[in-house]
Amino acid sequence: MDIDAFVASNQAAWLRLQQLTKRARRIRSLSPDEVDELTKLYETCGAHLAHARVRYAGDTMLINRLTLLVGDTHSVLYGQRTPEVRRAVTEFAAVSFPAAVVSLRRFILAASLLTFVPWAVFQVWLSVSPRAFDLIAPEAAREAYINQDFASYYSSQPAQNFATQVFLNNVRVAFVAFAAGILVCVVTAGVLAYNGANGGIAGGMFTHVGQGGTFWGLILPHGLLELSAVVVAGAAGLVGLIAALLLAAVVEGFVTGRPWPTAVRVGIGVVVFAAFWGWTIAYGVRARDDFDETDLAGVAGLRAGRTP
Repeated sequence: MDIDAFVASNQAAWLRLQQLTKRARRIRSLSPDEVDELTKLYETCGAHLAHARVRYAGDTMLINRLTLLVGDTHSVLYGQRTPEVRRAVTEFAAVSFPAAVVSLRRFILAASLLTFVPWAVFQVWLSVSPRAFDLIAPEAAREAYINQDFASYYSSQPAQNFATQVFLNNVRVAFVAFAAGILVCVVTAGVLAYNGANGGIAGGMFTHVGQGGTFWGLILPHGLLELSAVVVAGAAGLVGLIAALLLAAVVEGFVTGRPWPTAVRVGIGVVVFAAFWGWTIAYGVRARDDFDETDLAGVAGLRAGRTP
């Protein structure tokens, strides 16, 4: 058989193998039938490569093409491209967690409302009501809180110690918001509303005396990500949010209390906030769409190690 006839008779198999390999790489899962087909085509194309190396040794383009194709499929079937732990972490970060967050979007909306409606109510109320402002705390305590205590809190310890303390506290709050969900969600709702109300009270006190900018300058750098993590924890669970809470604590410890321009500190907070939600939404939507393309049986295919 001459080389043109060899290519013509086997081209369809090579293209199909390439298609299945790309699909396996993209969604990390194939149906059982597709795995069987991929395995058989891999063996067939391996034989084609061996034949081409002997019979058509002078055609380097053909041999290189088949070598790359067989090599790519081998890496998919035997998982040599990525160590198991790294692959599991990558799959969690790029598929499992974002998809879970996207699937909980309605609950996240509810948790957001439970947090930020009380925040807005208390902040507006204390901002415009002299009576409420007078009743919230004694005058000396209010002045100390606004003029010293609130800001000094963020620089009261070495940054690394403060970040660790904040991280542990945030994890505790998020865990309570999550674990309390077993109590018909009443306690979870209360925890979220309580946290939101506290934020609103603090913001209202600062706004009442014309220092709203100071308040937001100290809250937004770490608060955007921190509150995102707590809201998602209230909507679903703590798993997956450790990294977000840790990063929020690092920002609070090393950025919020620094004597930098407010725009710089808030800008850093906006960047980490946008990165968290951009990554979550983008990967979550893609993971959901990819999952829709394959049936439930396919999840047990390549990912479960159904290999020759």
